[in-house]
Amino acid sequence: MTEKATMQAIAALVPVGSRVLDLGCGDGTLLDYLQRERACSGYGIEIDDANVLACARRGVNIIQLNLEEGLAMFADNSFDVVLQIDTLPHLRNAETMLRETARVGRSGIVAFPNFAHWPNRLSVLRGRMPVTRRLPYQWYDTPNIRVGTYADFAVLAQKNQLQTLDAFGLQNGQIVRFWPNLRASTAVFHFQRAAS
Repeated sequence: MTEKATMQAIAALVPVGSRVLDLGCGDGTLLDYLQRERACSGYGIEIDDANVLACARRGVNIIQLNLEEGLAMFADNSFDVVLQIDTLPHLRNAETMLRETARVGRSGIVAFPNFAHWPNRLSVLRGRMPVTRRLPYQWYDTPNIRVGTYADFAVLAQKNQLQTLDAFGLQNGQIVRFWPNLRASTAVFHFQRAAS
C-alpha cells in the first residue's frame, strides 16, 4: 500500500517524533515517509531479501526476521507505535502477532484489505472469489493465508482487550467513516491495550 493519499491517512495517526516499529514493512516506503515527514525513528521488520535491500537503500533501519517467530527481542512498550500494514493476512499466528503488537507498542495501527467491501460481496454472490486492486490474486495463487473484514477485526480487538482509538475505511485514498465495512476496500484500526 504505497499510494500517497493512503500513506498520508495512515501516517496522520502516528504522532510526530514517534518511535515506530513497522512489521512487514515491505520496501520501507511508509517508514521512510514517517521519518521524513513526521520526524519518526524506528525499525522495519521484513523477511524478503529484495525488500530488506530496498529498505537499506532508503536508509530505513531494517531487521530481517520472520514474524511467525514473534517479537521476543523487544521489551514491553519499546515503541510508541507498531504498524501492521497489509501484514495480518499473511500470518499464520495473526492473533498472537496482534497481542505482540499491543505488548511492544503503546499503540498499534493495523490496515488490511476489507473482504466485506461491496464489490467483493458481489463477486462471491456470483460464485467467484474476488479479484480487485486490493485483492489482486486468484484464489489459487494468493499469498494471503486469510481474509477478514472491518467488522471481524472489531470483534477480534474486543476479544483481545484492545481499545480502539480510531477506526475507518479507506477507498481510493479517501477516509470512509459511514458504513466502512461495506464501502471501503481497506480497514484501518488504531488501538491500544485496554486499561486493566
